[in-house]
Amino acid sequence: MAFLFDFYSNVHFCWVIVVFNSAGRSKGEPLTKSERYQLYRELRGCLDITEPRDYSSSDEMVQRLASASTTLRRMLVLPSFQDCQENNGLGDMMDEDVMNNVAVRLKLSLTVWDFTLPLTPSLPAVFGISETVIEDRFCLEHGTKGWYDALDNHFRWLLQYRISPFFCRWGDSMRILAYTCPWPADHPKANEYYSDPRLAAYAVPYAPILSCTDATKNSLRREVEILKSEPHWSKSYFYLWDEPLNVEQYDMICRISNELRSYATDVRILTTYYCGPSGSELAPSTFEAFVKVPNVLRPHTQIFCTSEWVLGTREDLVKDIVSELRPDLGEEWWTYVCMGPSDPQPNWHLGMRGTQHRAVMWRVWKEGGKGFLYWGTNCYEKAMTPSAEICFRRGLPPGDGVLFYPGEVFSSSHEPVASIRLERILSGMQDIEYLKLYSSRYGREEGLALLEKTGVYLGPDRYAPDHGPIDLMRGEVYRTCRKRCCLQRKWAFIVVNPWRSGVSLRISDSLISLNNHAVAGSRSLEFSLHRRFDCSCQPESAALVQQN
Repeated sequence: MAFLFDFYSNVHFCWVIVVFNSAGRSKGEPLTKSERYQLYRELRGCLDITEPRDYSSSDEMVQRLASASTTLRRMLVLPSFQDCQENNGLGDMMDEDVMNNVAVRLKLSLTVWDFTLPLTPSLPAVFGISETVIEDRFCLEHGTKGWYDALDNHFRWLLQYRISPFFCRWGDSMRILAYTCPWPADHPKANEYYSDPRLAAYAVPYAPILSCTDATKNSLRREVEILKSEPHWSKSYFYLWDEPLNVEQYDMICRISNELRSYATDVRILTTYYCGPSGSELAPSTFEAFVKVPNVLRPHTQIFCTSEWVLGTREDLVKDIVSELRPDLGEEWWTYVCMGPSDPQPNWHLGMRGTQHRAVMWRVWKEGGKGFLYWGTNCYEKAMTPSAEICFRRGLPPGDGVLFYPGEVFSSSHEPVASIRLERILSGMQDIEYLKLYSSRYGREEGLALLEKTGVYLGPDRYAPDHGPIDLMRGEVYRTCRKRCCLQRKWAFIVVNPWRSGVSLRISDSLISLNNHAVAGSRSLEFSLHRRFDCSCQPESAALVQQN
C-alpha cells in the first residue's frame, strides 16, 4: 500500500507541475523563479505535514491533515484544473489523456496505388489461444453462453492481424486438443467460421485425444463427414501432438491417423517437432534423425512443422529438410518458434529489437516455408479475475506465449490490447504479400535479391537493425510495380485529437495501410481505419479526404 501511495502521489505532483507550467504561457517556456519557489513551498509544506511522527493527541494529527488538505485544495482550484472540475474528476482517462488533451492536426500527403492486400493471407499463420486461461481469468464455465461469447470475441479480434487462430487445451505428454471453431460442424456458426475468407487454415478438433469414449468418437466421425463435403475442407488440419519425443508417441500419432483416414482419405495432420524419436535406430546422428522424421510419419502427417531453433543460423540445412518431403503426396514444410531460437535470431521475446520481431516472417519467406505455427498468444500465469496483473510463465523467456493482454487490465474495455510485437507480426505478414507480389512479376530469385540488396534480410543473424531498409524495399516494390497499376491518387489524412479513444494511430513502419489498400509512404508511420487499441495512442477521429 505504501508503494502504491508513493507511485500515485509522485505522478500527481508531476502532473500538477506540468499543468501549472502550461497555464498562461507557451509549452516550452519555463516557470519564473517566484512561481517555482511558490510551488516548491506548497509541496514541501504538504510533505512536512504528512511525514510520520508521534502525535501528542489525535486532535493534532487531524489538524495537520486538515492543513495539508487545504493546501492541496488551493492547488486544485487553479484554472488549469477547470476541465477536471467540470467532470467532477470522473471519466475513463489516463494521465496521458489529461496531459495531452489538446487537438492536434496532422496532414500527410500519401500515394495510394492499385494493389489490395489479399483478404486471405498467402501464408497460413496459425496461432494458439488457451481456452483454459480464458476460463480461469474470466470465471467462465466451459460450454456456457459466456464461454462461447468470450471465445468468439477472441477469434474475431485476432483475425484482423492476418492470423488464423485456434483454441487449445493441453493434455498429458504434450497431446493437444486444437480447434478453430467452438461450435460443432452442424451449427450455423461453424460454416460462418470456416468460410471466413480471412481464415487461411483451421483446426478440426480431435476430441478423443483427451477423452476417448464412444460419444467423442461418434462426434468426431460426424464432424468429419460434414466438413469433408464443404469447399473449405482444403483449409482444414488436425493438430494432435506437440513435439513428440519417443517411439510410443510417434506410434500414437500413426494410430490416430489411421482412424481419421478411415473417415476421410484426404485429411491433413500437422505435427511439430525438433528432433527424431528417441529409442529408434533412425539415423546415426541427432540431426540426421530429425531430417528423417518424414519417413517415420508418412503417410500419417502431411504438414511437417519444424522448429527454427534446429537450424540455428544454418540456412543451408533447409534443403536437407525439404529434400525428404513428398510434395506430390501433399506434404508441406512449416516452421515455428517457441522458447528458441534466442538472440540474435528472430523471435518474439521482450527485449528484442523491432526488426528482430518482424524478421520472423522474413525468415519464413526466404526459407520457403508454406506455413507457420505459434503455440500461444495469451499464455500468462493463472489468474482468477480479468483485471489481475499479467505475469509471464516461469521458465519461459519474457513474452514467450503472450502477444496480447486482457483489456480489463488497463481500462473498462473488454477488447484485448495488442502488444507491439503483435503489430510487428502484422507488418511482417504484410511484407510477405509485397514480396509475393514482386516475385509474381519478376520471379522468386528477384524477390530474394530484393531482400538482400535493400539490406532488409540476409540471414537469421543478418538483418536490418532499423526500419530504413524496409522503406527502401517497399519503395522499390512501389516503383517497379506501379507501371502496371492504373490507380494513383493523392490523399490528405487528417487526425484530430490523436490521444483519445477511437480510430487508432499505429506507429509502425514505412507502408501505410488504408482499408487493405497499399499506400507508399516515406516516413515511419502507419495509420489504419480499422478500430485498434494500443497502450499509448488512441486517436479520437480521423478523416480521409481526396485531393484533386
